[in-house]
Amino acid sequence: MEALVASAIGVLVACGVYLILRARTFPVVLGLALFAYAVNLYLFVMGNITLGAPPVLQEGMEIAAYADPLPQALVLTAIVIGFAMTAFILVLSICAYVSLGTDHLDGREHTQ
Repeated sequence: MEALVASAIGVLVACGVYLILRARTFPVVLGLALFAYAVNLYLFVMGNITLGAPPVLQEGMEIAAYADPLPQALVLTAIVIGFAMTAFILVLSICAYVSLGTDHLDGREHTQ
């Protein structure tokens, strides 16, 4: 299971980096979103998720038997912030497209 999750994180990072290096604005936005999803998945997996365990320590309970709520709170916060930043970047790219007439990152079309 660990290999599958590690492979999924690697694929998300690779696709995100590939799209970030594109010359158009919309693929860059998608690449940033994929990269953010990869980081969220990494944080969530590193949190040592325990099913059915209470999130608060109780008297006489060993440390390894409780669920740590911090990674879940971090991922939830990162999802909200990532959604807001994606919306902001999309608005900026639409404004740049309207004012420049192109969605190329440097503001001019390259013909090859």
